[in-house]
This record gives sequence, structure tokens and C-alpha cells, in this order.
Amino acid sequence: MKTILITGAGSGLGEGTALALARAGHKVIATTEIWPQVTSLKEKARQQELTLTVEKLDITDKRDRDAVFSSYGHQVDIVVANAAIGETGPLAEIPVDRVRRVFETNVFSTLEFVQPYAREFVERGKGKIVLTSSIAGFTTFPYLGPYVASKHALEGMAQLLYEELAPLGVKVATINPGPFRTGFNDRMYNTLDQWYDPDACFTPEKPIRSVQQQFAGDDLQQDPAAMIDEMARLIPLDEHRFRNVYPDSFEASAREYQDGLWDRLI
Repeated sequence: MKTILITGAGSGLGEGTALALARAGHKVIATTEIWPQVTSLKEKARQQELTLTVEKLDITDKRDRDAVFSSYGHQVDIVVANAAIGETGPLAEIPVDRVRRVFETNVFSTLEFVQPYAREFVERGKGKIVLTSSIAGFTTFPYLGPYVASKHALEGMAQLLYEELAPLGVKVATINPGPFRTGFNDRMYNTLDQWYDPDACFTPEKPIRSVQQQFAGDDLQQDPAAMIDEMARLIPLDEHRFRNVYPDSFEASAREYQDGLWDRLI
């Protein structure tokens, strides 16, 4: 059994995976962004009669990061950087501070969070870092620009960490979920209405709302239970692929998309 620290466990896939890993007998340190999520997750663990350590960790807050590492860094076998946020809207018009905020959480603070564990693992000569990315890390979807761009950056970071840390005994992998019905996509699209004005913006509203309905509606989003099971299965393993797309059907479409870029004309 492994000692596993996972961020972003206050809701969605992170919460479900933390509980599933604890159910499987692993020692889990589940961290959440805000205090009410700490209370809620502790109660869910109690109701399910699970042993789960829950801590408050906003990965953009250095004090939070330092406190959690100080308490658990020397115990952890696997660290899962799962916390993320999203913004939507046409990239040519979205206020750049909104894009910057997404990168601050999904890229810069994620790297700052991971670095102390990387050092600890190198000193031990073993350890594993898992970065929760997305199929949006290597495909693009119109009007999801801030989130897509941040996950593309995360993919590059993960590949470099893999190449640089493998010779030092540290394993690095990504998990790349498709769209699941956790509420994340819905919340991400809610941000659009905070600034987008169809009367003032030049991007037509209809195609934006069409993509919104696709990604935040019920047709494309899937039941998260299967993804949670897959994450709970994969994270503790000693050997598996570097990139892990789920469901499998999305891998074929992502490969096709990437291949098509080489022949794209303008």
C-alpha cells in the first residue's frame, strides 16, 4: 500500500479518487482549496467509514504548500497534482488577466507545488509524480482557450519532468480525462457571462453557446464513476504508460487531431 497525496480533492474527480484510494487501503492525504471542503470531505469519509487525512491546500498559497509539505512531504510515495481551474471565451477577446489566473493555478503554482516533492524523491532515489491533465492538453476546442492553453503548457512541463527526473529515479506521468459530469465544465462556462457581451464583442454568440451546450450539457459529459475507478487503479501502479487517456476512444480522436495539424492550410 502507498502513501498518496492528492490536491483538488474538494470536489469532482479529485474527491472521488481520494475516497476510492482510501477504500483500497492506501494512506491518503487529500487536500482541498477551502475550509468548507475540508469539513465536507471529512464527513463523507466518516460516513463511508474510511480513514482519510484531509488538509486545506490552496496551491496558489505558498504558506499552504509549505505547511502541507512540512507535515507530509517525507512520508509521501506518490503526489498527484490534480487541482485546476478553467475559463472560457474567445481567446482574441478574453481579458488576459483571466488567462493569467488560469495559468497561475494550472501551470505556475502546480510546478511550485511539485518541486519540493521532486527534490524529496530524488534524495530517496524513488517516488512518483502524477499530473492530472486533460484531453485538452493535446487537442483544441474553440472558446475553451484559457483552459486548453494551460493544459498544453502542463503537458510540456510533464514531458520535461519525465525526461529530467527519470535518470534520477523519479517517475512522472499524466492522466488525461475526457469530459465528465462533475460540475467542472459547467462552472468553467459560467465564467464567460462575467465579461462576454454579445453587443460589444466581435465574436458571434451562437457558436460559443453551441460549444458550451456540447461541453457543459449532458450529451458529451459522461458519468465520472468510471474515470474515478481508472484513476484509483492507475495512480498506485509502479509501471504504466506516461500518458493515460480515458476513455480510450478519446485517444484515437486525439491522435487523428494531432496528425491533421501537419497538413492544415491557412
